[in-house]
Amino acid sequence: MGQFSRGCYLSLGILLVFGLQVPITLARGSRGQSLQHGQSGTLPHFLEEPDDAYIVKSNPIKLRCRARPALQIFFKCNGEWVHQSQHLSQEHTDQVTGLKIREVMINVTGQQVEDFHGPEDYWCLCVAWSHLGTSKSRKATVRIAYLRKNFEQDPQGKEVPIKGMIVLHCRPPEGVPVAEVEWLKNEEPLGSDGIIDTRADHNLIISEARLSDSGNYTCLASNIVAKRRSATATVVVFVNGGWSSWTDWSPCNVRCGRGIQKRSRTCTNPAPLNGGTFCEGMSVQKSTCSALCPVDGGWSEWSDWSVCSTKCERQRSRECTAPEPKHGGLLCDGAALGTDNCTGGLCTQSVEDSGDVALYSGLAAGVVTVVVLIVAVTLYRRSRSQYGVDVIDSSALTGGFQSFSFKTAHQGNPLLINSSLPPDLTVSRTFTSPMCFQDSISDKEIMAECSLADPLPDLKAKGSFLLSVGPVERAEYHQAKAHPQTFPRGLTPDYSGVGVEATLGRRNKSLFAPQAPSTPPRPQHRIAGVFDHAGGRLVVPNTGVSLLVPHGGIADDTTWEMYMIINQEDSSPQSEDGHEILLSPEVTYGPPGLNLSCPVAMTIPHCAEVVADNWSIRLKRQKQDHLWEEVMSVEEESSAFYCLLEAQCCHLLLERPGRYALLGEPLNQEAAKRLRLAVFGSPDLANPLGYNLRVYCLDDTPHAFQEVAVGERGRGGRLLEEPKTLLFRANTFSLQVSIQDVPQFLWSIKPFTTCQEFSFSQVWASSQRPLQCAFSLERYSPSSSQLSCKISVRQVKGQEQILQVYTSVVESEKAVVPFFTQSDCTITSQTGSRAFKIPLSIRQRICATFDTANAKGKDWQLLAQKLCIDRNLCYFARQQSPSAVILSLWEAQHQDPGDLDSLASALEEIGKLHSSKNTTLGRSREELDTEFT
Repeated sequence: MGQFSRGCYLSLGILLVFGLQVPITLARGSRGQSLQHGQSGTLPHFLEEPDDAYIVKSNPIKLRCRARPALQIFFKCNGEWVHQSQHLSQEHTDQVTGLKIREVMINVTGQQVEDFHGPEDYWCLCVAWSHLGTSKSRKATVRIAYLRKNFEQDPQGKEVPIKGMIVLHCRPPEGVPVAEVEWLKNEEPLGSDGIIDTRADHNLIISEARLSDSGNYTCLASNIVAKRRSATATVVVFVNGGWSSWTDWSPCNVRCGRGIQKRSRTCTNPAPLNGGTFCEGMSVQKSTCSALCPVDGGWSEWSDWSVCSTKCERQRSRECTAPEPKHGGLLCDGAALGTDNCTGGLCTQSVEDSGDVALYSGLAAGVVTVVVLIVAVTLYRRSRSQYGVDVIDSSALTGGFQSFSFKTAHQGNPLLINSSLPPDLTVSRTFTSPMCFQDSISDKEIMAECSLADPLPDLKAKGSFLLSVGPVERAEYHQAKAHPQTFPRGLTPDYSGVGVEATLGRRNKSLFAPQAPSTPPRPQHRIAGVFDHAGGRLVVPNTGVSLLVPHGGIADDTTWEMYMIINQEDSSPQSEDGHEILLSPEVTYGPPGLNLSCPVAMTIPHCAEVVADNWSIRLKRQKQDHLWEEVMSVEEESSAFYCLLEAQCCHLLLERPGRYALLGEPLNQEAAKRLRLAVFGSPDLANPLGYNLRVYCLDDTPHAFQEVAVGERGRGGRLLEEPKTLLFRANTFSLQVSIQDVPQFLWSIKPFTTCQEFSFSQVWASSQRPLQCAFSLERYSPSSSQLSCKISVRQVKGQEQILQVYTSVVESEKAVVPFFTQSDCTITSQTGSRAFKIPLSIRQRICATFDTANAKGKDWQLLAQKLCIDRNLCYFARQQSPSAVILSLWEAQHQDPGDLDSLASALEEIGKLHSSKNTTLGRSREELDTEFT
C-alpha cells in the first residue's frame, strides 16, 4: 500500500513539474476507487467526442467529451493540456450498468484561435483515464467562420434561342465554411424539374430553353456567417420568326384571258418573340394566269336540200359545230332544220294568210322613208356649210347624256359664297380655294405662267369628228393631239362597228391640239433649308409634298443645305410599252452627296383609287443616265426601302437622295384614277357680250390643281363651282364634257360645241398635266347679266359628275373674293423641335424603352403593331433604332394640326401608361398631350 502510494506521489510530482497539475485526488488509493467504480475490465469508452466547430462573430464555442467508465477526463489542445480550472465536469451513474459516466466541457474563444500560429488548424482532443489505462478521442478542429462580399464570378445575362442551351456560371465568394449556392429566378427559389441542372461547380445548366425560362437569375451564396447575392443576369429566350405554309393559289382575277393570281404566307410559324428576327423573304407571291375564254357556238354550212316530199316540201339541216360552244359559251341562235316549198309555190297544202303581204308592204314603205330622210339631211347640211363644220341635230349630241336632277344649294360649305342659301341669280358666286402662293412669285411671273397652266388653248369650232355610235345616238368628238396609246395590259380600245366621218374646217386645226413648239416648259417648285443634328421638315406649299429629316440623322457639328424639287420637264418615267402611268409628281431631294445615319420620310400625293388587286404600284428612281429604274413594288416587302400607301398620299422611307415617282399598272378594268373637275369663267375680251367657261380635267393631286389655279389667276378667271372628283376607270372608254340647260332666250352658244370629248389615252396618260375644254357663250342683250347652266362630265359607261354654274358676268356685280387666303404661305421649312410633334425627350425615352429586348415582349414590333405600321417589318429590323424610324414614319403620317391621341392610345394599350413614376410612359393621356402641345 505504501509503495503504491509513493509511486503515485512520484507521478504527481513529475506531472506538477511539467505543469500538468493533475488533481491530488489521484494520490488517494486507487484500489478503493477501483472497488467503488466497479472494475469492468475495459478501457474508457467515449460516448461523445468533440466535434469540429466554427467561431462566428467572436462568440466562443463549447467542446464536449463523455466517457464510461472514466476516472478523469482532460482536454489537450494543440499538444498542450488545458488547465483544470477551464474544465467543467459532471458525473453520474448509469442506472443499467452501475458504471460511472463522466462528462467534461471547455470553452474556446476566437482570441485563442487567432493567437495560434501553427502549420495546421487549431485542434483539441479528450484523454480519459481508468484503472486499466487511457483512451483518446478524435481531434476536433476549431476555425473562425467568415464569408467575403464579392463573388469570384457573377452570372452574365444571355439571349438564347428557344430550345438552345443556357449555361450560367457562378463562383461564390471565399468563406469558412465553404458557402452553399442556391439559384433564384425572379426572386423565387429555382426548383429542379428535370430540365434544369445545378452542377457541383455551382453552374446552372438548362439543356433546352423554353419561353418560360426567360427571367432574371440570381446566384445566392450562404454559410453560417452571412448570405451574399450575385449580380442579376437577365435571360431572354427569343423566338426567330418562321414562315407558315403557303396558302393555295387564289383564283385568277379575270374570267377570260391573262390575269394574276397570288398566294401568301405569314410570319407566324412561329411568330417572332422577344426580339427574335423577322422572317426573310416574300410574304406574297404573284403569278400570271390564263383563264379559258368562253367560245360561242356557230352554225356549220347548210346541207343539201332533200328530195321533194309528198307534201311538196324539201328540207336541209345544219349543226352547231363551227365552232362548238365551249367553256360556257352560248349555243347557236336559230333553227337547225330548214324547210322550203319545192315546186315554186305551185304545190301548196294550205292557204297562207295575208300577214306576209303586210310585212313586205311595211318594209317597202320603210325603205322609201329612209331614202327621203337621207336626201333631206344632205340638203340641210349643204345649206348650213357656212359654219365650217358638219351640221347635225343638236338633240343627237345630248342623246348620250341622261337627264340629271341637280340640287340648287350647297349646304354648309364655307368655300362657296352664300353656301347655305338657295342660289341667287342676281349676284355672282365665286369659289374660294384655301390654297396660297409663295411670296417670291410676282404678278409679272404669274402672268408669264398663265400659258404654262393652259397647255390646251380655248376651244374654237374649227373642226370635228362625227362618231356614229348607232342609228339614233350620235356624239361629236373633237380631234386632239394623239397621245401614246396607253391602255392596261390585255385591254385595247374597241372601235369595231363605229363609223367615223371626218369633215375638217377651213384651217384644218384640231380643237384640242396644244401648240407644242410655243409652249414653254412648266416651272419647277423648289424649296431649300439648312439642317443640322436637330433635324427638321421641308414642305412645298399647296402640293402635299414634304420631307422629314429625323433628329440625329445628321452628325454633330455638321450642317447640310437640303432641297426638294417638283420636276415638271417631259422626261417621263412611264414604260415604253404604255402599260404604266404616272400617279404622282416627280420629286427630287438632295444634295446628291447627302450622308445621313437614318432614313428620311418623304410624303408625296397620288391620284390612284387604291383598291386591292386593281393596281400594281411601283416606286421608281431616276439614274444618272436619266433612265428610270424600279426601286420596289408597293405590295412587296423590302429591307432596303419602305413604302406606306394611303388613300391620298404615299409615305416613303429613303436613304439615298434622287428623283422619285410613283407609277401604276392597272390589273383589270376596275382600276381607276381620281380626276379633279373644276370650272372657271371670265369675260371674252374680244367680244363685250361674250363669256368663256373653261372646264379642267386633271389628276387629283394638290400640285396639279395649283398649276391650274396659277394660270387662271393670271387670266382673271374665277372658280365658279366647288371642284369635284370623278373616278376614271381603265375600261378604254373616252371622257365627254357637255354644257346643258343654257337659257336659250338669253344666251347663244356656237353650234356643235355643246359636247366635247377627250380620248381615253389623253386622260389616262395625262402625266399630271391638266386637260382643258372651253365653251364660248354670247348674250343676246347687254341687260342679261346672269348665267346659269350645268356642266356634265362623264366617262362613257362610267361615272358622271355635274358642275352647277351660277354667276354674274357684269364686272360691277362681281364679288371680290381672294383666291388664296392662307397667311403662312412662306413657311416652307422648319428646324429643330418646332418641326416635330413628339418632343425630343419623349422620343428618346420611347426609343430607349422599345429598342431594348424585353422578356415580356414589349419591343419595337409591338409599338409598330399598335401604330398600324405592321407590314414590311424586316425593314425596321435592320435599322440601328427601329423605334426611332417608326416614330419618324408616324410623324410623316400626322402632319395636320391636332393632339397626339393616337400615339397616347397606342402606348396605353401596350401598358406603359399605368405607372405613376418619373418615366415618359407613365403619364396620363392628358399630361402627355399637354407636354406635347
